[in-house]
Amino acid sequence: MVGSRPAPLPHGPFDLPIGSEPGVWRPTPPTFAGDPAPWVGNVRPFGVPSAAMIRSDAPNPLTSGEYAEDFNEVKQLGALGSTTRTADQTEAAIFWQDHGPALWNRVFRTLSASRGLGIADTARLFASANLASADGAIGCWESKYHWKFWRPITAIREADTDGNPATEADPAWTPLFDPATPQFGTPLVTPGFPEHPSGHGCISGAIVHTLQDFFGTDKIAFSAFSNRTRTTRSYDRFSDALKEVIDARVWGGIHFRRTGRRARQEGRPLARQALLPTDGLTQTG
Repeated sequence: MVGSRPAPLPHGPFDLPIGSEPGVWRPTPPTFAGDPAPWVGNVRPFGVPSAAMIRSDAPNPLTSGEYAEDFNEVKQLGALGSTTRTADQTEAAIFWQDHGPALWNRVFRTLSASRGLGIADTARLFASANLASADGAIGCWESKYHWKFWRPITAIREADTDGNPATEADPAWTPLFDPATPQFGTPLVTPGFPEHPSGHGCISGAIVHTLQDFFGTDKIAFSAFSNRTRTTRSYDRFSDALKEVIDARVWGGIHFRRTGRRARQEGRPLARQALLPTDGLTQTG
């Protein structure tokens, strides 16, 4: 083990499941903070009967080749001092660490204006996408606490315990998401809850699939602004942004790639449930 860890803090009726075995989540340096809202996965979803119905597949087994491949990718590209991550990848990683629903709602406003939506369709867009986003978060948190998988910083620092000969421990490894990384906002750290699946991936996946269904196409160009970087990034398709979200979590050093892929797939059924019908809606304005 690396460093000392405080005793788990109770969160009302919810106690954080802190483990010590290989593969099991525990709070991460430098803050060793816990989840401020572990109860989210117990909320009843809006579009499906229960969050367990949309539970993600399991993380890769620690001894598998797939796990080693994802491990070595994030170890190289997600390190604070990575020499292979590009400047644009670094910006993208920090860009998407802005508050996900807030960032996407800014996109909805620009889409409404650029596509000339009336009041009724604008309301339908906001309602559908935000319902899907909410269910994405609920399903994600239920899965997180079902699998309780460790974060890359723990996995890499303690790789000598995982039983996989293709992984090598680095007790000093630090992700890009570290307080030393310059950006605008609260200091970057590894989030204080289990790794699998990706919260931003679940939310963004549900939103992107909803946007594809709402507009009937993936090919709509748009731009997004992040308060973390105070920059604007532009995309030719909705799916381009979702792909970058998944990449960004690896580049930030806080997620394995399988985690983002699973989160992306879970968004499709949520979008179908959340897309509100057009019956009775009229265009005004």
